[in-house]
Formats: sequence, C-alpha cells, structure tokens
Amino acid sequence: MDNNFRAAPSAPQYRGVRRRKWGRWVSEIRQPGTKLRVWLGSFDTAEMAAVAHDVAALRLRGARDAQLNFPGSVGWLPQPPTTDPTDIRAAAAEAAERVRREPALVSAAANTTITINPGEFDDDQLESPKLWDQMAEAMLLDPPRWGQDGSGGDAAESSHSWPQGSLWDGC
Repeated sequence: MDNNFRAAPSAPQYRGVRRRKWGRWVSEIRQPGTKLRVWLGSFDTAEMAAVAHDVAALRLRGARDAQLNFPGSVGWLPQPPTTDPTDIRAAAAEAAERVRREPALVSAAANTTITINPGEFDDDQLESPKLWDQMAEAMLLDPPRWGQDGSGGDAAESSHSWPQGSLWDGC
C-alpha cells in the first residue's frame, strides 16, 4: 500500500456539479435528447453550483422529470423565460447569488421533500372527455346558499339570501 496516497476530502456530491483542481465548483447540464451541454458557470460553493443545476433541470426537463439536488427549493428558484442557454445561465447565476447571500435557503430545501402522487399531474387526464364533461356540468350548478353568519343548511337557505343576488344572475 502506498503511504503517499491520500483520499480526497469528503465533498458533497450533487448532480451536475464537479470541483476543479483549484477549488472552484462548476455546473453544467445536458440538453434533453442531445449530447449538447449547457454550461451554467463556476461557483464558490458546491451548493451554489447545485442550485444552478436545479434551475436548469426544471427549465429543460420540467417539474415532473427534473432530478433536483434540493427539491424543496422549487418555490424560490428563478425561472428562465426560455430554454436558451443565455436565459438559463442568467437564472442559474441569480439562484446561486441568493444562496451566497442566504446559505440557509439550501439547508432548509435539503430537509424538505416533495411527494407527487401518481396521476396527480397526469397530462392524459386533461385529454379525457369525461373530465371536460364534469367541468362543464359543474359550471351549470347553482351556487350554494349561505346564511349571513356563514352557516349553511336548510334554515339558512330559507331565511337568508345574498343581498347582491347570485353571481349567476344576469348571465
């Protein structure tokens, strides 16, 4: 065994992030369906680079398919207006700057998990004629009647009505 061999110090492993010899962290991502890479930049910390990757992954792959380093960060990440690499780099740099100013953002996001129930965001459901029929039918229903104290039920229905009338009046 070679005594001169030193194991690399344990560094956080994030998707789309690597460390240069001189200590800077870099991030890049492949464009889906191609071998092209989008260079996201060079950053001071691994977390800044990881958040930059998350911005790009969300834009290029969508919320359903993106594999994120910090799933809990989705709510505060900037969204690039297009898939153009320049727009993605600008949003990634903005996210990294937020992390530089507030490192607690990523520690909170790392402890948050997001669960998507199967079928909750199923695009095939939007194509269902049954769904559209149910939505149209629901629009034809009369609105519920509520008493002035906020209570519902038959007594409220018979003794109170909306002073302005129904939203559906005059349609």
